[in-house]
Amino acid sequence: MSDAQASRFRPFEVVAKVRESATITSFHLAPLERQHWRPFEAGQFLTIRVPDRISGGHVLRNYTVSSSPREEGVYRITVKREASPAAGTPDGVSSCWLHDEIEPGAVVDIDGPRGAFKLNSESKRPVVLLSGGVGLTPTVSMLKVLATESDRPVWFIHACDSGAVHALEKEVEALAAVRSGIKVHYCYRFPSDDDVQQARCHSTGFISRETIQSLLPLDDYDVYMCGPPPFMQAMYKLLLGLGVKKENIAYEFFGPASLLSEGEQQAAKAATVAEAPPVANDDGDGIRIVLEKSGRSFAWNEASESILAFLETQGVEPEFSCRAGVCGSCVQGLVSGEVDYTEEPLDELPAGRVLLCCSKPKSSVVLDL
Repeated sequence: MSDAQASRFRPFEVVAKVRESATITSFHLAPLERQHWRPFEAGQFLTIRVPDRISGGHVLRNYTVSSSPREEGVYRITVKREASPAAGTPDGVSSCWLHDEIEPGAVVDIDGPRGAFKLNSESKRPVVLLSGGVGLTPTVSMLKVLATESDRPVWFIHACDSGAVHALEKEVEALAAVRSGIKVHYCYRFPSDDDVQQARCHSTGFISRETIQSLLPLDDYDVYMCGPPPFMQAMYKLLLGLGVKKENIAYEFFGPASLLSEGEQQAAKAATVAEAPPVANDDGDGIRIVLEKSGRSFAWNEASESILAFLETQGVEPEFSCRAGVCGSCVQGLVSGEVDYTEEPLDELPAGRVLLCCSKPKSSVVLDL
């Protein structure tokens, strides 16, 4: 890690550790020096520096702030312990470190807050907060703001496996009681007998088109959704099918991100010109993304959110992790051309390197791919 990157991290003390469910725990973080607490907007995340036992160095992980932006001086992150799904597969490095080794009094290094997944406070449209699993962390932070600072109608819709893993349930219900116009719906995929007897959920199985139709009157909504990729893809398709405008759907993935819409992938692929020689120029046919090693060339699609997202639509799969300019997984060689960054990289990159996840081309570019 460079000195420039290290200098952006500040030490925070874990002042409280609260178990929220069988798999999810919250950590309350206060800066050792008060001026290091920075304001944030509901939906933004922190970057935590985590020791990596394998390499002996550190890895960077992002966790959304689940507290209110108005709670100054302390951040709360709410983390699911990602245990190994099968023998031979490692546990989650960061989540298990936090759950198993970090106790009140421990000090962790933090950068941020940052991120573009934010509540649009200028809009007057009704709001749908749609989450799956631990993806409720940004939507709870948004609900805190909407409950106390807005009169917009809000639907808080959350899906998880069962009551045993349902986090922040009482907190959400208390927020819904703050004022009229806030409605809550929980869907459990595998409810226990106790869940059913205690009526802890409102529906079971998966959130369906019929469920959404029964909850939401016809209107023009702002939708904020967060969760694992399969949940996000299903909800995105469902919402578009119900007539929600694509530009009114804001989203963030938890876990490995992927493209939401197959239709968008196909549309982007229509712009592909394959097997072009590895040279880039803008004469006559606009900006191109050229892969030097494979000799492929693609006409850039201005609708793409980043070079990484664009390449994925072309069937190219570069390495990535955070998709937010933080972890460095998507750094590639930039042979020629210029880019702009939509999210400033955490670390200043050396000449001839580019972060694919948060950059767009200013000119045709040649990548060392």
